[in-house]
Amino acid sequence: MHLADNNNWGTPNILTGARIAAVPVVMLLLCFPGRWASFFGGLCFLLAGATDFLDGFLARRQRLVSRLGKFMDPLADKLLVSAALIMLIPLGRVPAWMAFIIVGRELAVTGLRGLAAAEGIILAPDRWGKAKTLLQMAALTALILHYPYDGIDFHGLGIWLLWLALIATVASGVSYFRAFFRQYPESPLP
Repeated sequence: MHLADNNNWGTPNILTGARIAAVPVVMLLLCFPGRWASFFGGLCFLLAGATDFLDGFLARRQRLVSRLGKFMDPLADKLLVSAALIMLIPLGRVPAWMAFIIVGRELAVTGLRGLAAAEGIILAPDRWGKAKTLLQMAALTALILHYPYDGIDFHGLGIWLLWLALIATVASGVSYFRAFFRQYPESPLP
């Protein structure tokens, strides 16, 4: 894939920047109790989450993959997900232990990727990572919405999706560590 270093401000990176800019908006909306703030917070989170899939698609299609984008895209995801999880804990919408596992996995994999890069090891995202991201975005959108709309219990749906996201998150983390230790020269793994 072509690395377009001189085009750091193409549409994909602008979308990633918009995702980062959505983080304080979602956090602010979650500071206000009530149905309307939850609705607009959920809508903002959903739109921000959608940019994650759109920016990657556009970067590949338009051949606008950049070093800045490779750094900022996963950072934007982690900021958005972590902020939402942390803000939902005091609202009683997310158990703290689940948030800890998800955020802890994100930090551990980020550190591992840094170590891998220093060792010249490439850790490509796999299907667990893609499932994790999709499930986290869906679960958190539902949990931010929280209130029933058109007979749909968004809180119940969100908790159910969060359990699936937790499983995919742990599986993805294990997958990254296994891939790393298979390639690491001093690995105790066969």
